Amino acid sequence: MKNSAPEKIQPVSAGVYGRSLRGIGFNLLVSDVARSVAFATEVLGATSFFDNDGFAAMRLNGSDFMFHADQTYHHNALAGLVAGLEGRGAGVELRVYGCDPDVAEAKARAGGWTVLAGSMDKPHGLRECIILDDDGYAWVPGKAIKS
Repeated sequence: MKNSAPEKIQPVSAGVYGRSLRGIGFNLLVSDVARSVAFATEVLGATSFFDNDGFAAMRLNGSDFMFHADQTYHHNALAGLVAGLEGRGAGVELRVYGCDPDVAEAKARAGGWTVLAGSMDKPHGLRECIILDDDGYAWVPGKAIKS
């Protein structure tokens, strides 16, 4: 499930990794880590540099994010909020700038994911689409429209 052109990321301990994070990142609580990794790598071009049944550390366009399975959050305050929910990402757009929406849309359709809105040029200067992953998170790949 690794990206076809993986970044050269050296394995490190969880503590070293955690202390290295900067800027804004996000954790997504997902029902199936492997399926989420497949979506992110195949559709968005992300790189998984560590993943197992409960956790994945991902990189996309130089930013890190993580997928966590429910069982990894059993002592976290968010666990009760997502228990039993089918669509966890309602109202959140995860924007991926520099990701070709036409390519991502085609890969999403081929992989069986839901394309909520097909690729189109928007008045704010981006071409984008909206794709839902298996947990209902709305991913918006977009690239600048050439002027």
